[in-house]
Amino acid sequence: MTEYSDQELLEWFRDPERNRDYAFNLIVTRYRQRLYQHIRRMVIEHEDADDLLQNTFIKVFKHLGEFRQDSQLFTWLYRIATNECLSFLREKRRRFFLPFADVEKELTGKLDRSMPDANQIERKLQEAILKLPEKQRVVFNLRYYDEMPYEEMSLLFR
Repeated sequence: MTEYSDQELLEWFRDPERNRDYAFNLIVTRYRQRLYQHIRRMVIEHEDADDLLQNTFIKVFKHLGEFRQDSQLFTWLYRIATNECLSFLREKRRRFFLPFADVEKELTGKLDRSMPDANQIERKLQEAILKLPEKQRVVFNLRYYDEMPYEEMSLLFR
């Protein structure tokens, strides 16, 4: 299979003469795993991460034609995924009238269930990350796990 650049896939997606579904499928295939890991680190639980990943790609499909390419494609995808996660966590707090500390406790409990075999250091790191405010947690995860440059991260929060 030929490896297409993001630019080629975007042009392909926007071309009415070509199969945009196939181009979109290639984008999903390329970024699905990275986005899933990013989302999972934010919401901890697999089922929530799966739902948010699906919501992310639905939004991407609806708005990919409008992507202005001010940033790299994966940065734009991460921004959408991050916004989905933050909205999900805010809605959870609102729906259950939970203060931030209670959401953190709930996520820590999910962490225990989703990482039963994690070593002590890894668990302590994840617990510490969960104590960060949401946006700081996003920045930490993007830098530490995804090794995203600060310049690209700054585009997420414009």
